[in-house]
Amino acid sequence: MGLLRGVARTAVVAGTATAVSNRVSRRQAGRWAAQEEQQQQQQQAQYAPPPQYAAPPPPPPPAAPDPDADLARLQQLGELRAAGVLTEQEFQAQKSRILGL
Repeated sequence: MGLLRGVARTAVVAGTATAVSNRVSRRQAGRWAAQEEQQQQQQQAQYAPPPQYAAPPPPPPPAAPDPDADLARLQQLGELRAAGVLTEQEFQAQKSRILGL
């Protein structure tokens, strides 16, 4: 009977040792997998493209010309033409520029 008891005790010890060893191996594998995943995430973060920024808004459209100022300039041009300071060609060129023609 002593021999049978010794064999049984050895089997229990061996079975327990195997179970503990397997559990430790699984834990280590899980930790290593977590470490590898963390390292991969860090590497991806290092090589990630820079964030995209929104394009600046377009510039506002130019202000509409002031019709009163244009009329005042045309009157001055007409007075300069009447006084003989501007020729008809110069007057027409300036008038076209003011009116945007």
